[in-house]
Amino acid sequence: MIPEQILGGRYEIQQQLGKKAGRRTFVARDLNTQELVIIKLLSFNSDFEWDDLKLFEREAETLKSLSHPAIPRYLDYFEVNSPTIKGFALVQTYIPSQTLEQYLQSGRSFTEVEVKQIATAVLNILIYLHGLNPPVIHRDLKPSNILLGDRSGNSVGQVYLVDFGSVQTVLTAEGGTRTVVGTYGYMPPEQFGGRTVPASDLYGLGATLIYLVTGTHPADLPQKDLRIQFDSAVNLSSGLTRWLQWMTEQSLDRRLSNANAALQALENSQQPSAINLTNNQPAGSKIQLTKNWDALDISIPPRGFRASMLFTVPWAIAWNSFILLWTIAGLIAPFPTNVSLVLFSLPFWSIGLVMIWHLVFDLFGSLQLRIDNEQISFNYNLFGWTFHRSQPSSRENIRKLVYIHQHFTTDSEGGSTIVLAQLDIWIGWKKYSLGGNTAIVLSEAELAWLAHELSDWLNIPLTHY
Repeated sequence: MIPEQILGGRYEIQQQLGKKAGRRTFVARDLNTQELVIIKLLSFNSDFEWDDLKLFEREAETLKSLSHPAIPRYLDYFEVNSPTIKGFALVQTYIPSQTLEQYLQSGRSFTEVEVKQIATAVLNILIYLHGLNPPVIHRDLKPSNILLGDRSGNSVGQVYLVDFGSVQTVLTAEGGTRTVVGTYGYMPPEQFGGRTVPASDLYGLGATLIYLVTGTHPADLPQKDLRIQFDSAVNLSSGLTRWLQWMTEQSLDRRLSNANAALQALENSQQPSAINLTNNQPAGSKIQLTKNWDALDISIPPRGFRASMLFTVPWAIAWNSFILLWTIAGLIAPFPTNVSLVLFSLPFWSIGLVMIWHLVFDLFGSLQLRIDNEQISFNYNLFGWTFHRSQPSSRENIRKLVYIHQHFTTDSEGGSTIVLAQLDIWIGWKKYSLGGNTAIVLSEAELAWLAHELSDWLNIPLTHY
């Protein structure tokens, strides 16, 4: 407790809630209204730093401008100047609820449905904050800053976001000195460098929810490539697991960009149906790409008739007709000449059959690439029959995506040869290719689109050559 039981001649201290360097938080009673309030006190003591005052004043100004039922309301701000205490006090409304941290410490667990409800509630608060002009970024989303009211029917309870002591507006971030604030384990990488954007709050929310489902602080969970490894410690649907991974991506380019997008993705994660993606598909492309949280499917349709077939079809017919006549002649020849003639024809038959296969497949066949949570498979489909291009491989073995841009090479005589664009998917030491000199001919725009779709869904960076 503090020596002064009444601050500002009006607020009677009831209980201390928290204490950290230079700051204390109290529950007090407003003697004018007889209602309970929260008082945050910044003292000019040995731990005081001028950055603390800057953040404290920013919190007061921010709260004064906010109006949301799930955020404490600003009530008062005044200077404290007495023989024993010098500093400033911020008064805000009291919310009679426990923090998520307190609930977990008391042994409460949260179901997947409850976690989604909490996520939805906080995202709606962030939509409000980030939609202000300028946007307000909380910068310290963690279990102890989210309050949860008592359960009500099928609802997890009213969710509140508190403690705006680390708040920053986008305009503040773009000018002046940047102050690194936040809590280790809940801070995204960009925040360590003093940079914050709306997506930074998404990382804090994702890490908080991971704490709810695992019971372990994110900083204490194992990491791989700086990503929090939590999925083996929980029993969640694949949709929610992938959404949490998306929320806590280390790279801003790969993380969900804003609260609206995160909320939409969360709602989609609860729907088993696939989402047809055509937004960035090149005009005129007939490739079908569908994905949901569990699987990504790419269907490449038949190429159809092309002018070049006016040459390749007669050539294939002539080639195979000649080999057929050769083989018949060999079969009617006397032994052992017939054996040698037939064996000699076999390599030529293989060439002829490959030509026929490519012609028929170009006209009627399709390629199906499917990746789910377990494996990746490439299949040829022709007249209702399915042929494995190779045996399915474990998804965990996918280690690299390489996109080779279309380019020219020069030979020793100065001639130029075009090298078509190609997409390589490396699975262990095996390589699966689309485009290039393979039978799967795609435009450069289609390959670039597929490359980025695969990179986004697999969370594997795309290597360019």
